[in-house]
Amino acid sequence: MKKNLYALLTIALLISCQSGKKSYNIDSVASPRGTEVFQDNWQNIAENYQFPEWFVDAKFGIFIHWGAYAVPAFGSEWYPRHMYQKGSNENNHHIETWGPQDKFGYKDFIPMFKAEKFDADEWAELFRKSGAKYVVPVAEHHDGFAMHESDLNEWNAVKMGPKKDILGLLKKAIEKNGLVFGLSSHRAENAWFFNGSMEFPSDVQDMSISLYGRRYESEKYTEDFAREWLAHTYELIDKYEPKLIWFDWTVNNPVLMPYFNKFMAYYYNNALDWKEDVVVNTKQGYPTNVQVWDMERGKSDKMMQFPWQTDTSIGKKSWSYIDGEENKTPAQIIHDLIDIVSKNGNLLLNIGPRADGTITDEQKAILLAIGQWLDVNGEAIYGTRCWKKFGEGNAEPTKGSFSDNEATAYTAQDIRFTTKGNDFYAIALNWDDNSLIIKSLDKKAVADAKILSVSLLGSDEKINWEQTAEGLRLSFPKNKPCEHAFAFKISFDKKVGEHL
Repeated sequence: MKKNLYALLTIALLISCQSGKKSYNIDSVASPRGTEVFQDNWQNIAENYQFPEWFVDAKFGIFIHWGAYAVPAFGSEWYPRHMYQKGSNENNHHIETWGPQDKFGYKDFIPMFKAEKFDADEWAELFRKSGAKYVVPVAEHHDGFAMHESDLNEWNAVKMGPKKDILGLLKKAIEKNGLVFGLSSHRAENAWFFNGSMEFPSDVQDMSISLYGRRYESEKYTEDFAREWLAHTYELIDKYEPKLIWFDWTVNNPVLMPYFNKFMAYYYNNALDWKEDVVVNTKQGYPTNVQVWDMERGKSDKMMQFPWQTDTSIGKKSWSYIDGEENKTPAQIIHDLIDIVSKNGNLLLNIGPRADGTITDEQKAILLAIGQWLDVNGEAIYGTRCWKKFGEGNAEPTKGSFSDNEATAYTAQDIRFTTKGNDFYAIALNWDDNSLIIKSLDKKAVADAKILSVSLLGSDEKINWEQTAEGLRLSFPKNKPCEHAFAFKISFDKKVGEHL
């Protein structure tokens, strides 16, 4: 019986993909204009693809997790899954607050998700003031609710809930503010996200509700789902022309992988027609020279050959808005940004707006504090490249995925390096009223280059310096030009080498 239900659901979903206003030829990787430079294999893509200069220069972006899961505002953005898992905190909370799942299911939050105070221009202005250079709203999360106009998914923000094309409004406002528009798609995770609900009475057992996906028992995907996933991804490319597309982890599944390769080729071919440089982010499974490797809530402990990215959230508990969230401090985020940039990476920092479309005052204040620091020190971040080593110091920062909730205690002797032309930036991660020794810049290390000047960004005070066999000794000025971290600019008469 269950197999028959799955078969009927599959047929219904395939019909829905074919009956929309537009069809997508997912067997072709050619753009609508016929461009077919990129093929769906890694060797071809590597031979033809170059990472966008805008991405490598940008260093800092904003991620936005916003959807109907902001209505219950409990646990995390995984509330839609956990509310259907017996014994979970979300399951108990849901029954106590909203009633049993066969009477009030996740779909019933959607009419309550009105976004009545959402102002795309206000958001975009805040992101610009934060110093971010690109913005990545979630187009569709694991819950299956599309935050955009869709011909393939009837459960979307234009038809219900906000009754607005949230993604389209954000694209317009983001680009009007001079920022780069991207998006993320988590549709691959929707196929199994609601599978716990098959164990007890719930609305998820109504197979006519396509919001709840395939109800697969695990992450074992099928070819027909892979084709459906690809059609939805083509739709996002065609409708919104994003310059960045971010994916969660299951796109590395062996069944999905050939279709993901088709997606990359199709996306890159379209970008040639748009005359734009685009980039893809994934977490694992794909070569790092055909797309950007992304690490969730953590950092690399070494420099990477190709550009990479950390995605993390201001909130320590959730990616979406929840009551009782605990946020990171501006200092912690700025230190992580500096460390990541020194290792050839970017930071994609997430916010979680409320269901009504407002951003909390605390998260606003954190973004503005980052922007204030970048107003002073952005020269040492934007458009920079790695040096031969990322830095020096005794502090051991966290490394690896899901490790960045705890802040590292740095001293002034913990320094990170970036370069730009003949300028070398040494960013001290704390303040010292006395002096600083940069051991990596001793006379031997840069014997073929001459120091022309030394200054501290944001300060007009003279910086005393002396290059010795021990290193370059610098004095701190009397007054701090900013908080959190301090960027010394050392100008040489030639380049002193970059990381390759």
